[in-house]
Amino acid sequence: MGPLCLKTLNARGPKALFTHKQETNSIVSERQVVSKTRVAEHGEVYTNPREVNAMLDLVKLETERIESRFLEPACGTGNFLIEILARKLGVVEARYGRSQLEFERYAVLAVSTVYGIDILEDNVSECRRRLSQVFDEKYIHLYKKRIKEECRQAARYILEKNIIHGDALTLKTVGPNPEPIMFSEWSPVNGNMLKRRDFIFRELLPAHTKEQRSLFSDLGLPLFSDTGSDVFIPSPVREYPLVHFLRVFDAQ
Repeated sequence: MGPLCLKTLNARGPKALFTHKQETNSIVSERQVVSKTRVAEHGEVYTNPREVNAMLDLVKLETERIESRFLEPACGTGNFLIEILARKLGVVEARYGRSQLEFERYAVLAVSTVYGIDILEDNVSECRRRLSQVFDEKYIHLYKKRIKEECRQAARYILEKNIIHGDALTLKTVGPNPEPIMFSEWSPVNGNMLKRRDFIFRELLPAHTKEQRSLFSDLGLPLFSDTGSDVFIPSPVREYPLVHFLRVFDAQ
């Protein structure tokens, strides 16, 4: 899939509230504000589900491309990301649902393509939980008693790494000792294997020099030129051994 390349969502607008169709992921009220304090301190305002889907439909083909990566820099409880993952898993089911192993492989890959940052720790925890639940619901619905716990664990592990408690403005984690935000790239190799590489977030952002072209694209455009023009490719700060996608948590 090439060096880590993320498409940013809603970078300047309010966070989005998406009510998932499954009862277990439903939201009792489509409130746009949790509290006045959170609005004042963090600018936390949610968007209605209709607007979420309308915005995603602007890049509909990308949301249905299994390997296309997305970042929500103010992800809240995962509202945009939940819809993206649901769309991707629908494609995985349609293409590979008849083979459990193929579904598992591509479903884990779909999970690995959603990234989020939020400044509030409770939002981060809820985002991970809801995304895991979207994965579990689809997986259990299809294979019931044949599901593998290690597959569910792999999805949860990836979400722990991809959904970050941090500040997208300072590009650092939130806590007593802030550190640069790090994102992991998960690339399929030879079918069942995954290659993990870690990148510093700030290295993926637009630079002002010709030599350091952006690996981000707010427009979702290709970043590797077909015309031969130079494109900056960041170097990973750490690479991990190849590992089976069901044992991704073993790669140290």
